[in-house]
Amino acid sequence: MRASKKAYDIIQEFEGCRLDAYQDSVGVWTIGYGHTKTAKKGMRIDRREANRLLLEDVARHAKGVASLLKVDVNQNQFDALVSFAFNLGVGALSKSTLLRKLNNGDAVGAAAEFNRWVYAGGKKLNGLVRRRDAERKLFES
Repeated sequence: MRASKKAYDIIQEFEGCRLDAYQDSVGVWTIGYGHTKTAKKGMRIDRREANRLLLEDVARHAKGVASLLKVDVNQNQFDALVSFAFNLGVGALSKSTLLRKLNNGDAVGAAAEFNRWVYAGGKKLNGLVRRRDAERKLFES
């Protein structure tokens, strides 16, 4: 599966686009739409580069999500999982109760797990609460 516009919409809404590198809430250098792989202090990009990085990052995360799924999911479920993995990493998804429940056929239980992932650096963040709510709503639709 590939991520659809819905995945991109959530990611762009919650990541925002910053053309100058910055440290996120846990100190990771970030640029563009949440790009961390090559971001470093003092880096600056233009909107075109931010869009290119977003396409690459979403494709990489979608591939990672697809590799973890042992059950069929609909496009909205897939898009919600891609946004989740984009924010937290495919590794976090791979070890999550959310994925275990989904792969065991419990999509309702999996949906309930989104709410648990609202902390960064030990602090509950309102932005993550809103993002997980949006991902869960998409997952359940």
